[in-house]
Amino acid sequence: MKLDIVTPDRILELGHAFRACKTLLSAVELGVFTVLADGALDRERLTERTGVNARGARDFLDALVALGMLTRHEDGRYANSADTDLYLDRNKPTYMGSLLERINDQDYRIWGSLTAALRTGKPQYGTDAVSNYGPRYAEETSREQFVRGMTVRTRPVAKALASNFPWTDYNTLIDIGTAQGCLPVQIAQAYPHMSGGGFDLPPLISTFESYVQKHGMSNRLRFYPGDFFNDPLPAADVLVLGRVLHNWDLATKKMLLKKAYDALPPAGALIVYERLIDDERRVNATGLLSSLQMLLSSTGGFDFTGADCAGWMRETGFRDIRLEPLTMEQSMVWRELVSARRW
Repeated sequence: MKLDIVTPDRILELGHAFRACKTLLSAVELGVFTVLADGALDRERLTERTGVNARGARDFLDALVALGMLTRHEDGRYANSADTDLYLDRNKPTYMGSLLERINDQDYRIWGSLTAALRTGKPQYGTDAVSNYGPRYAEETSREQFVRGMTVRTRPVAKALASNFPWTDYNTLIDIGTAQGCLPVQIAQAYPHMSGGGFDLPPLISTFESYVQKHGMSNRLRFYPGDFFNDPLPAADVLVLGRVLHNWDLATKKMLLKKAYDALPPAGALIVYERLIDDERRVNATGLLSSLQMLLSSTGGFDFTGADCAGWMRETGFRDIRLEPLTMEQSMVWRELVSARRW
């Protein structure tokens, strides 16, 4: 490669990427998109309603325009773009900002400690945030922010699962680590014959029941309280481990797969979905960065490839394992048990 056509542009763009990220996160925190959901505003009114000081207001708002998060009319008024109006208005049911709020409150700061995590191999949240759910769930504000963020992450996957899995062959579903219950609600809405619910720690019962009731599914879905370290998993035709395995070390991953195997009937099915790293570990930066998130937030968690997961499942007793994409980021590894057991 000729040196005169090699530029530092890609390096510099990546090195500066945190600035665009933080501009968006601050806009969500300040409620910019929620304020503009009522209609376009000039800079003076918009800054007054969001509490932005005049000194940085013009550059801040115009940066959001340049990033495609806002539009600016010919008369100078600012308005939401189509996607921010749909997904970042707190008053819409499609609001995804709760996930960005959590990233802003926790992850953005903690990623500044990545070098320390790489040198020590230890989480940087002060405690093991992944395995220490008890204190997080005990405090209502923290609990609600977390579970809303989980719903945001789960909703696209749940919709894809509703279309890509043969639910007509099954009758019951339990989502392990269900949070608010987004996934079982989505499946139950799409398939009137399906029932079941979600399994999670006891403090989440009220938020699960409220979410399920809001979506009219209380007669078919229930909450199963428990701790998968100490309790068996509830039985159902289909068990789902969605973005659960990556939180834990290898021994715990295998333990959870074994518990799922033991809880399933002979013709049952297990679905594991994650941000799977590509088998060559060359392309899927999202999965690899997610694994670094586990370095920052857990004592042993890590993300993995589809081949890794399939290998652990075979060790457990599953056979003829399938790998299928669900969304741009996430894929599922799944297999029925009918060919794995003898009876």
